[in-house]
Amino acid sequence: MNTVVLPSLDFKEKSADETFTLFQASVNGLTAAQTAERLQQYGYNEISEKKKNPVLDFLRRYWGPMPWLLELAMVLSILLNRSLEAWIILLLLTVNACIGFFHARGSQKAVELLKQRLALHARALRDGQWVQIAAREVVPGDVLTIKMGDVVPADAKILHSNLSIDESALTGESLPVEKQEGDVIFSGSVARRGEVRCLVINTGANTFFGKTAELVKVARPKSHQEEIALAIVKYMMYLGISASLVVSADAALAKQPLLTILTFIVVFLLGAVPVALPAVLTIVQAATGLQLSREGVLVTRLESIEDAASVSVLCMDKTGTITLNQLSVVEVEAFAPFAAADAVRVAALASRAEGMDLIDSAILEYAAEQNVDVQGYRQDEFTPFNPAIRRTEALVDCHGAQYRVIKGAAQVVIPMCSKVSNETLALANRHVEEFSRKGNRALALAISEPDKPDELQLAGLLALADPPRPDSAPMIAEMKTLGIKPIVLTGDALPIAREIAQQVGIGSQISRLQDIEHLQESDRVKAVTQSDGFAEIYPEDKYQLVKLLQAAGYMVAMTGDGVNDAPALKQAEMGIAVSNATDVAKASASVVLTEPGIQVIVRAVELSRETYQRMLTWVINKVMKVVQVVGLLTLCYFWLHQMVVSLLGISLLIFANDFVTMSLATDNVKHTASPNNWNVRSIMTAALFTGLLTVLEGMLCIVWGRLVLHLHMEQLRTLTLLMLVFTSQLNVLMVRERRSMWASQPGRALSVSAALVTIAYVALGISGYLVPALPLAVILEMLAFLACCTALIDIPKRFIFARNGLA
Repeated sequence: MNTVVLPSLDFKEKSADETFTLFQASVNGLTAAQTAERLQQYGYNEISEKKKNPVLDFLRRYWGPMPWLLELAMVLSILLNRSLEAWIILLLLTVNACIGFFHARGSQKAVELLKQRLALHARALRDGQWVQIAAREVVPGDVLTIKMGDVVPADAKILHSNLSIDESALTGESLPVEKQEGDVIFSGSVARRGEVRCLVINTGANTFFGKTAELVKVARPKSHQEEIALAIVKYMMYLGISASLVVSADAALAKQPLLTILTFIVVFLLGAVPVALPAVLTIVQAATGLQLSREGVLVTRLESIEDAASVSVLCMDKTGTITLNQLSVVEVEAFAPFAAADAVRVAALASRAEGMDLIDSAILEYAAEQNVDVQGYRQDEFTPFNPAIRRTEALVDCHGAQYRVIKGAAQVVIPMCSKVSNETLALANRHVEEFSRKGNRALALAISEPDKPDELQLAGLLALADPPRPDSAPMIAEMKTLGIKPIVLTGDALPIAREIAQQVGIGSQISRLQDIEHLQESDRVKAVTQSDGFAEIYPEDKYQLVKLLQAAGYMVAMTGDGVNDAPALKQAEMGIAVSNATDVAKASASVVLTEPGIQVIVRAVELSRETYQRMLTWVINKVMKVVQVVGLLTLCYFWLHQMVVSLLGISLLIFANDFVTMSLATDNVKHTASPNNWNVRSIMTAALFTGLLTVLEGMLCIVWGRLVLHLHMEQLRTLTLLMLVFTSQLNVLMVRERRSMWASQPGRALSVSAALVTIAYVALGISGYLVPALPLAVILEMLAFLACCTALIDIPKRFIFARNGLA
């Protein structure tokens, strides 16, 4: 047979006979030969997955612009017979590779969980006999039966009977959907009531569910962290390579030995490359992740912590995220002579807990909460909900009298009531319209006269809905104060989405996606950002909306709980799965809430902005140090025709400047009231001008050492090393505050590490170990001078930072 692959929804318009003909199938099912042929043709009913070789994946961490620079420095160190420096560089490369590898693993988790969610077994008609088969063996053209509690194994067209089905994990629709003969049911949905015979139309990756899995596999946010790191490295390397070329050219013209020139190049490379940047980013983010874990937030992708600082749009799923995903009675209207408690009692008597019906469960739970007494009533007969008649009925006995109780669709039950006044009828219709406007489901309640089952009275109306979480409105209000625009994205109906969005403070400008599909991309972006949300959308729509915003330059957070949210959660810079989310959603998200509620999302954003401030301090300090080192090396070479820092000295400096300042991970900072963005050009400009002031500061020290103290070259190198180390510790204390350095106290860990490094290098300087010794008095005089210079540099720093938007 020819391969038939059409979107599942297209089959809704085709008759059963047309569909059977298309798949060359019959009502008697497939034969064994047909099944084998179709397995070969369509493949198994599962989601294919391309496995990555973990060894190759790890080795790729040694490939890229940053590793290349370090590897070049390592090779040059080996050529210079400086094995210690080469081992240090290799260690740095491996640390960065290990950190990246272990935090990147898990990208396949979502696909694996999607595979696990597929039904394990199915009941199929094969060779004229009903047999139970593995769900992966289901093929297009199979005839299946689906009954209450079954997970639908593949997309199928209903051939006979009706079914109430839960599609909330796929579409976000909070209420069960009634499916009739001829309708299409989707793989991964759950049958709640009824039993149907159906024809399989799509399997595996071609199902609605499978297409969601394919989206999860390809979804991936742009690596902003890698982009930022490369931009920082690029600017530093421009400076380092330019200086090394100038110095190397002069050294070559002076006919200095090749090994000496290579030493110059290695020193400049190590001085310019931010060796510890990947490790520092990870450690600072991990510290924030640990802090978040104590507050009920599990971070599964560390980069999302840094990304969250720049988030300006928060896309929110409705069902299970903004709302509780628990069908509840939200309003009761009783009609005389009945009271509200009487109406709830009628609803409870027309329900049964054993049927696992969501509406029955919600009514019985509400009746218990309201302490409605049903003692003395006995349910003699019960007729479960039937889509054909759209109601449930029961015969109940109370003290020997028999009553007929009914609950169901208002347009069905109200006309059945013979004793309804025109006034009551008009009031009931107004309430039904009001419930409908709010997006609630209205149920009418009726009870008969004693022993007169056909004489029904209208007892009241119930409104059913999925109510908002108690903390949704406060959380959304706080997000707005943080400069983040919330947008609701839901598969639910437009009236329901609009009502919930208004209740929680998002807004009322909710529309359908088809309203903007005809617009140009720029106009679509404008329409999305001006809207408060979109209703009646599918998983791929949420995914495409997130990508649309990202393409326009927005950083996007996404909250969700279901399979339908998984692609968008994976694509967003910060994908947030709530505590009651499906395993698929949790595996796709970069942040998982471990406690009920969503208020903690605000805290996650605040902490991410604090993380940004800490990383900004590290980057500014590092760029200033590169400017200072490269500037001093270049100036001193043309003055003294020698390097004032040795290869070992530059390695010791990297340790003191790059790694010890990791204590910034717990520094005292304040989050901003608006999203943060890495404007690398402004950061580099501010750090360059501030760094030039430290070049002047350093030159004064070197001139003092050479012309006043008359230090020989090796001692001058010690003096220069100590000066660079001390300025690193002082500068980080200065630039951690964008205002005056005295505006706030540094964190304890930062203060302690700065003090310990200073003491350690003072001890190194006077001991003569590894480097020539200097008198203690000289070191202390220089330290005092540098402290005074730092206080003076802090004054123009404030102006420079403010001018470049860093204040």
